[in-house]
Formats: sequence, C-alpha cells, structure tokens
Amino acid sequence: MIRLIVVNNPRMAQGFIDYMASRNIDVQMMPEGQGQFVLWLVNDEDQLETEAELKQFLQQPNDAKYLASSWDMAESRKNTFRYQGPSLLSYVRAKAGVFTLAIMVLSIVVYGLQSIGFGESVFSLLHFPSSEAEVLQVWRWVTHAILHFSVTHIVFNLLWWWQFGGDIEQELGSKKLLEIFLVSAAISGLGQYWFSGINFGGLSGVVYALMGYLWILTYYRTDIQLTIPKPIIGFMLVWLVLGFVQPYLAIANAAHTLGLVSGMALGWIDSKRLKRY
Repeated sequence: MIRLIVVNNPRMAQGFIDYMASRNIDVQMMPEGQGQFVLWLVNDEDQLETEAELKQFLQQPNDAKYLASSWDMAESRKNTFRYQGPSLLSYVRAKAGVFTLAIMVLSIVVYGLQSIGFGESVFSLLHFPSSEAEVLQVWRWVTHAILHFSVTHIVFNLLWWWQFGGDIEQELGSKKLLEIFLVSAAISGLGQYWFSGINFGGLSGVVYALMGYLWILTYYRTDIQLTIPKPIIGFMLVWLVLGFVQPYLAIANAAHTLGLVSGMALGWIDSKRLKRY
C-alpha cells in the first residue's frame, strides 16, 4: 500500500475515492486523528495513474466527474464513511524499504533462535571478530548488530531502525542505507570490542549513526526531503549521556558514541556530494 495524502475533508475526498473505484482502482481512507484522514492506494501498480489523477483532483475537487462518481457509487458502496485502515504489516511496509525490512526480519529470526535454545550457537556464529581467523570472517564485522538479548532491547532498536532507516531508504535508496549500516556497524563494533570484548550486540550503534546522519544532512541540506525533529535528537543525546553516568545498566556506550560520530561524518560528506534537487 502507498500513502497518498492527508486530507481534512473526508466527504470531498470520497468523491476522489469513488471516481478511482469507477476506474477499478482501490483507494482507501483511514482516520489520522485531529480531524485528518489519510488516503491509501491499495495496489502499487496503480501508483502513476492515481497520482496523476490526484493532482487534477486537488486542483479541481468540485469537478463534475467526481460528484457524478459519488452519485453512481452511492448505492453500491457498502459502508459510507467507515474507513478500514491498512493492516499493521501494510503500515510497516509503507514506511520501510527492502533493506530496512530485511534487517528487521533477520533480527527477529535471530532473536527467535536465541530464545528457543540456540543462543550460544547463534552468538558464536555472529559475534564481533575476536581472533585472527575471525577477522577474515567478514560478516562478523556487521552481524553483531542483529544480535539482541531481550524483548525490550530488540523492540527499542527495531523501532528506531524502522523510523530512521525507513526514511533514509525511501528518500535516498537502499544502497545509501546499506552503506551507512556497513560503515557504522563496523566502526561501532570495533570501538565496543576495544572496551568490552565480544560480549555485546544490537542495532543501537547503527541507530545512533542513522540519527547522526539525519541530523547533519538535514542541517546542511534543506533541499533534501528528510527531517528529524529536534526533540528526538535531544532524547537520543540525553540517553547517550545517561549511559555514561549510570553504573547499573549494561549499555554499549562506545558503540553508541562511535556510531553517532560515524553517522555524523557520513552525513557531512553526503551534504557535499549528494546531487542538489
């Protein structure tokens, strides 16, 4: 499903939905809160035609063809103004690209294997390299990022990965998100290994890299359609500092810090080299 637009006049939007239905294109509406509604395109293959028609609709919402469609569809419409939103899975997919989803699925599968008795085997296979032989097993430099050790740990990390990574992948592409993932996982992992050995894992170093990347890139490049709210930046930085001042929580402070620094560096580099819109 594709998120099309937010509207505050559902009755007028119904004319567009009915007109698209007359062309066998399924558009659905769901409440967004605060009197707003979101239009969702059900089938991705109809995107070009729907977006072209939506542009015309926004220019002339009272065009006779939309009003006529509403009259024509009134009798066949099963449920007037009861809008079924997309499923949770569809909502997750709407914001995330292929690589974002792949890392989420891999992390969940790995955590599932750890939870049913394969924890030691999985950790032995995926932890950061700790010997000369393991250094050459290149996957270890990044696979530590998909290791998680509690429900809270994986849920917290995957939510931020989905939020930040999904935005970056949708705007800049899968290759860019892959690049940030590989660089930040390797650098944050190396830093954490230096301080604590191999007993660590999780996406948090990468998450801080994504936050730092968005922070710097959006500061220098307002032409790029990416945003990160300042309260989120503040929350993440406060959490980073708390990791250093409290002695009781097992927090990968080195991974967080070096992840943030690597992401900020990549954001600064891309602010200079990405094509201007």
